[in-house]
Amino acid sequence: MTDVTGASDVLQTLFRSEQGGHEQVVLCQDRASGLKAVIAIHSTALGPALGGTRFYPYAGEAEAVADALNLARGMSYKNAMAGLDHGGGKAVIIGNPEQIKSEELLLAYGRFVASLGGRYVTACDVGTYVADMDVVARECRWTTGRSPENGGAGDSSVLTAFGVFQGMRASAQHMWGDPTLRGRRVGIAGVGKVGRHLVEHLRKDGAEVVITDVREESVRAILEQYPTGVTAVADTDALIRTEGLDIYAPCALGGALNDDSVPVLTAKVVCGAANNQLAHPGVEKDLADRGILYAPDYVVNAGGVIQVADELHGFDFDRCKAKAAKIFDTTLAIFARAKDDGIPPAAAADRIAEQRMAEARAARAR
Repeated sequence: MTDVTGASDVLQTLFRSEQGGHEQVVLCQDRASGLKAVIAIHSTALGPALGGTRFYPYAGEAEAVADALNLARGMSYKNAMAGLDHGGGKAVIIGNPEQIKSEELLLAYGRFVASLGGRYVTACDVGTYVADMDVVARECRWTTGRSPENGGAGDSSVLTAFGVFQGMRASAQHMWGDPTLRGRRVGIAGVGKVGRHLVEHLRKDGAEVVITDVREESVRAILEQYPTGVTAVADTDALIRTEGLDIYAPCALGGALNDDSVPVLTAKVVCGAANNQLAHPGVEKDLADRGILYAPDYVVNAGGVIQVADELHGFDFDRCKAKAAKIFDTTLAIFARAKDDGIPPAAAADRIAEQRMAEARAARAR
């Protein structure tokens, strides 16, 4: 029997202005392979929607839809702030990738993306990797994040981490008057694809790093690679309470900044790679009230999307790295706008992104 209440909740979310306003949402199912997916296109005002594919064991379909909507909206703002000619989109595949991911499932997913005719360009995200995009690309030419052997740019986490590091440098400049992280203590929650590269940047710059991850093997690998200058704590709750922490970097899933975590944060700066770090509207004000500087996530973690967008035009790593380095200047500009307007940095970034999208829509209407 169809859960009418659940379906109604999903539709209400789709059309409710504060969470919805999306141009298109596609529900995908391929019974033969077990594929259940949601593709959300938030905006194509600046160009084709671009965003990754998350493969995750959601508790239910409504949760998956909500995540796709939030992530797609975030991509619109991220792409706008990165100066890309792309709108925002995101896809989620429902299920545990370690249990159900298969070539047949990825090919079926590729066919659904291809059916959109280029309105959505996909890439990697949590639970999907370069090898997966190589498979998807066999059915869909609007696929980025492929391996160099298959004409792609490879692992986008390299430039994602580089961009976050630039955001940290800008945050240090704004907060302490010096862009170096030397002597600073940085806590990283999640040392997977992006976090491990971020550790490397921080150690080279002379920072002390404290890490945690739900995967013990990931923590162990980092500690073995860096026998000095890196320590580990049991979990994120312990990390955010660590004394002497200068910067907190959420680099796992979203919602890290919430009513429970913000009051106990010891860090003076939050700058990390995770998407949708603010659990709900108003958290940015809570951070500001505590004197904590927040570098908007979709600004500082844009290095990866800069990389995959470049892949569509013939990938050049040096060109991408130069673009990602500008995240330093963009982050400083957001802090300046926030100060001038008397608003939190997250609101300032939103205003800048919304202005660019509005100007693009107006130009298209003329």
